[in-house]
Amino acid sequence: MTMQSDVPFSLGQADPSSLLERIVAALPELPPVIRYYDDFEEKPRSISGVCQADVFALHINGRLFRLDLGRYPTAYGALQKHLLVFLLGEDLHISTCFNVLNAAMHLDANDVERVVDAGPTGISAVWMALRARQLAIHAYRFVKAVLRLLCKHRLYGWSESYLTYVGTALPGPASDSYARVRSGDVFLTADEEAAIVRYLDGTSDLVRTRGWSGLAYEELCDAAMVLCSYQFAMRPIQIAMLTRRDIRIWEPEPGDEPAVHLTFLMVKQRGKLRKRPMVRRVKQEWAALFVALVSHADAQHREPGDRVFEVDSNHEAGSRIARRVERLIGDDACAMDLRHTAAQRLVDAGASHEELAEFMGHSYVQTGLVYFRTSASHAERVNRALGASDVYRRVAKIAHDRFISPEELTQLKGEQQIAGVPHGIPIAGIGGCASGQPACPYNPVTSCYGCRKFMPLHDRATHESVLASMREVVVFFEQGSRGDTRSPTYLQLQRTIAEIQMVIDEMESEDQ
Repeated sequence: MTMQSDVPFSLGQADPSSLLERIVAALPELPPVIRYYDDFEEKPRSISGVCQADVFALHINGRLFRLDLGRYPTAYGALQKHLLVFLLGEDLHISTCFNVLNAAMHLDANDVERVVDAGPTGISAVWMALRARQLAIHAYRFVKAVLRLLCKHRLYGWSESYLTYVGTALPGPASDSYARVRSGDVFLTADEEAAIVRYLDGTSDLVRTRGWSGLAYEELCDAAMVLCSYQFAMRPIQIAMLTRRDIRIWEPEPGDEPAVHLTFLMVKQRGKLRKRPMVRRVKQEWAALFVALVSHADAQHREPGDRVFEVDSNHEAGSRIARRVERLIGDDACAMDLRHTAAQRLVDAGASHEELAEFMGHSYVQTGLVYFRTSASHAERVNRALGASDVYRRVAKIAHDRFISPEELTQLKGEQQIAGVPHGIPIAGIGGCASGQPACPYNPVTSCYGCRKFMPLHDRATHESVLASMREVVVFFEQGSRGDTRSPTYLQLQRTIAEIQMVIDEMESEDQ
């Protein structure tokens, strides 16, 4: 069908009474079937009977949404059907299409007719009048979608040459999707992060002790979902989509923990990037959670394509993560807060723009620039590592079993007495370990402070000496131009120093 650029309707029939009717008549016939891809179920969906239907059921991220076009005048609803076909043809995600079309409720047919009747020369005045009404942001995206549709079919003076004008010369409402990132409201505090880490540590230890059947399956899933959000910054939809085949377990050497790799899929991307895999390795001390999940799935004879967490949508996954985190930290927090916190943690550790984009699954490196703008300065990072920053001084609340006296320390078995040579500094006599050093996979001394199995010696001078030694190492790293927080060793020192300081602070509070 050949479209005319300036004559909106010429089909040899009586002219429709309204401008919207003439627009619909000038557009090509609607296809009998509309198809789109359901990312969550990983299969194509189709909508038949498009011309006759007024209500469309759309599957979005595991949930069913109703797009009701019957509430609008006939011509207005028909125009939206054409817009649905057009937006899907632009390779937009079905959720974006739904949000744009659902925003039509903020505009009536007369508003759309004024937009169309204005043409390229008068659209600026009409647009500013719409802007003055302070509508929802998707309402303005709906108007722009109408204009792009007119450009594509060369109607009412519009053509493809105006696409750039529509995209750039008609400003939408000022919005900042990263406003809470800039203000820092989305980031968990160090104490809150420590609570999550202790929760994951404790759940993992419980699974190792009791086996996969010793913990309720729902609790096991909650812990693993929190892990995916906290360690890997995954969105709820990515977590909900994880299947049994996406978990690979590498058998360990005798005495070692198994290695677990997870494969997530990129989301919120256009075209081929949607299916790009993102492989992540679970922190080894937390790998037991996924080993238990796989054991449970195998015992239930699950198929490789079955969802690991048995959630029906991204909304359910996000809600369960939020409820669990709220119980841990005593404050409202969502999965996206964990995602933002993981991103900032990576940037503060010295990651490059490319490394952050790869970690977050961003298509463009510019997307993550906001985290670099809010990152602490280099001087602040050094102060944090030295334990001298007021903001970061109380990094983690100590969770040790109890303080012990020098006499009790001497009575412990040799394997329970902690000693080590971290960074070339011999350190001993700081306390005991409830499980014994040979049973611990972590480095002695540097990993003891902050561990709930650690029994610190009740001697302030001993811990102050260790603190001074660790600070000397930090200064050495800084002077050697290695204090850019890229080194994992530097980060470990940062955490250890803060936790040593916590032990000292606790003893000070007892003396007061």
